[in-house]
Amino acid sequence: MDLSLEQSQIIEQTVRVSPTLIAVNHILALSSQELQALIKQEAEENPALEIIENPTCAICGEVLKNGVCPNCARGPATSETPADESSDEPDMHVFPVGEDMPSMSHATASGDDDDFDPVSLVAAEATMRERLAMDLRAVLSEGDFAIADYLIGSLDDRGFLTCDVDSVAFNLNVPVERVEQVLEVMKRIGPPGIGARDPRECLLLQLDQIERDTGHAYPYVRRILQEHFVELGEHKYAHIAQKLGISVEEVEQAREFIRTNLTPYPVMWADEEVATWGRQSRAQYVAPDVIIKEVDGQFEVEVVESRRFFLRLNPLYGQMATQLRSRAIRVSEDEKRHIQQYVSRTRLFISNIRQRRETLTKIAQALVQYQQDFLRHGIRHLRPLTRAQIAEVTGLHESTVSRATAGKYVMLPNRQVVPFSDFFTASLSIKDVIKEIIEKEGKPMADREIVARLRERGIRIARRTVAKYRSQLGILPSTLR
Repeated sequence: MDLSLEQSQIIEQTVRVSPTLIAVNHILALSSQELQALIKQEAEENPALEIIENPTCAICGEVLKNGVCPNCARGPATSETPADESSDEPDMHVFPVGEDMPSMSHATASGDDDDFDPVSLVAAEATMRERLAMDLRAVLSEGDFAIADYLIGSLDDRGFLTCDVDSVAFNLNVPVERVEQVLEVMKRIGPPGIGARDPRECLLLQLDQIERDTGHAYPYVRRILQEHFVELGEHKYAHIAQKLGISVEEVEQAREFIRTNLTPYPVMWADEEVATWGRQSRAQYVAPDVIIKEVDGQFEVEVVESRRFFLRLNPLYGQMATQLRSRAIRVSEDEKRHIQQYVSRTRLFISNIRQRRETLTKIAQALVQYQQDFLRHGIRHLRPLTRAQIAEVTGLHESTVSRATAGKYVMLPNRQVVPFSDFFTASLSIKDVIKEIIEKEGKPMADREIVARLRERGIRIARRTVAKYRSQLGILPSTLR
């Protein structure tokens, strides 16, 4: 047996991911807020990196001009600073190494307090009770503040008043008439239905609010709530129609109006969304990563960070790096290593930030080009689109497109903030059609009937798909609607 040792060379090709590529992909995947944190951390650890942060709007990320957000129109624009003026802002905010910084006087005009965080103004949201107390104090005399506080404290978690005016007047030693006046003010300016003693009174208070807002009266609805509230809950429509001298169809229409526009509990109306009094608000503040604007009929794309951060190499470090290359200065090996390390790190970091911005801009421009009808006319005109299609158009890898859009948000020209994923979710338009069909249904429609209505509009999907979309929209089945 031959046990001799031999050496041989085998040529193999292996794929290795460079640290630079890992850093680029990591920065690309960060959201706007995560990127802010990373830049601040890098500035603290890297003495060769200089960062200047412009004061920006806490809602949309637009640079403030004289303390005012031109995009959100938080304040009146003056003749010196028109809302659409943007020529005074530099186009490139990640500067090449060694380039002089532009004047930043416009960026600090709104204040000198660098530690001020505008998000702190909205981080702690006032509760409904606190907002109601503030609203009442704005219209009541100081002598009635104690009555208002007592009434607010007597509201249960549903917003119903748990005491009567006589007991309030007795406990506070005030006339009953004053308590009734304060209670009426609270019912008028508070959430519709607040201060009611039962669901019927709550519904009537909400109806009063709707009639004041619209200028229209709904006599049948009011009489049904006042005189036949129990029968309405028992679905005795024929009995109600006979008592009121109207048709059963009119009773059903009144019932549909009540179901659609009123709720049995006091509510807080805000931005077309309804929150019940007792439910804890869960408002989330999402900062967009990309803003799409319509200027002179054309869409423009802007990455928020391109205006928020100014990055550059510290001039002293840049000068010393140049002198080291020309051997104009003599330093120790440790000092030389320190300068070279942090200068290279700064250049790489700035390059990665620039590449992130360029990638997001390229993807957003491709989305705008493909989904122009959606941007102009709404969700019904959303075209089916995949990340692979965007990758093919932009010349990027599909994984890069996925990484760049995951967890990021876009502000549309109508100032609605949506996730990037909405551009790739073709079912949104179908969901909107299903929602419209259900909102306009006279009698609750089963999923099979909705499928038939969709086919009339040229949309062919299965019944179980309708059920899935309806569930995702938070709409109950027909037997519970």
